[in-house]
Amino acid sequence: MSLHSTAAQLVTLAAEGEHGGNHESLQPAVTGGGALLILLLLLWITTRFNRDR
Repeated sequence: MSLHSTAAQLVTLAAEGEHGGNHESLQPAVTGGGALLILLLLLWITTRFNRDR
């Protein structure tokens, strides 16, 4: 398998999935907001356990 044929196969594969691959039920704002909330919660928990500073 040559580099050219591999590249051609990858281009064909990428062209078939033009819709972006996102699921219809996933909303970027909700996903990002949920991730931010989880990270802030983890930060708060970490600071509660680190009282010696």
